[in-house]
Amino acid sequence: MDPVTLTTDRLVLRTVGPHDTQAVYDAVQDPDIQRWTTVPSPYLPEHASGFTEQLVPDGWAAGSMFTFGVFLAGGELAGMLSLTMRSLGVAEVGFWAATEHRGQGYVTEATLTACRWIFTEVGVDRVEWRAEVGNHASRAVAERAGFAFEGTLRSAVNNKGVRRDCWVGSLLPSDLGLPSTAPYLPARV
Repeated sequence: MDPVTLTTDRLVLRTVGPHDTQAVYDAVQDPDIQRWTTVPSPYLPEHASGFTEQLVPDGWAAGSMFTFGVFLAGGELAGMLSLTMRSLGVAEVGFWAATEHRGQGYVTEATLTACRWIFTEVGVDRVEWRAEVGNHASRAVAERAGFAFEGTLRSAVNNKGVRRDCWVGSLLPSDLGLPSTAPYLPARV
């Protein structure tokens, strides 16, 4: 799939490339990003160039991972978001915000925009959010975006060689007033 650009009133979501490597490298020096995400730590210049020059374009080309830089209208990198295909009709969202742009609602806005796109243009019927237990900032973004909290999974994430428990939630097209590509029959409680 060719990369797409999505816009909101405040943001431009677009793929990142070699011209964004330095901005990605600088943002990911933040200890919170290195602690709570699965990026390498320490995060070296070659990690940033591998991300912008290989991982991101390869994911788009294969249709396996759709990565968007979250940019302000002036071109400044505010965060990163990716939607990774996990199984037929299911994607997982991951994101981080640059330190100086936290608390502005940018990542929530980007998450909703990207989820609307993947529901309507890619045919996904479920987007999952996972975060290591204790990552309250990620959970707050997911909750503001409308993800339903579904519980805690034991030993479900591997962060830098350590198995950790994670929270999991989901967003369905119907949560955003959109149709699903497949019928959905919820369990009766």
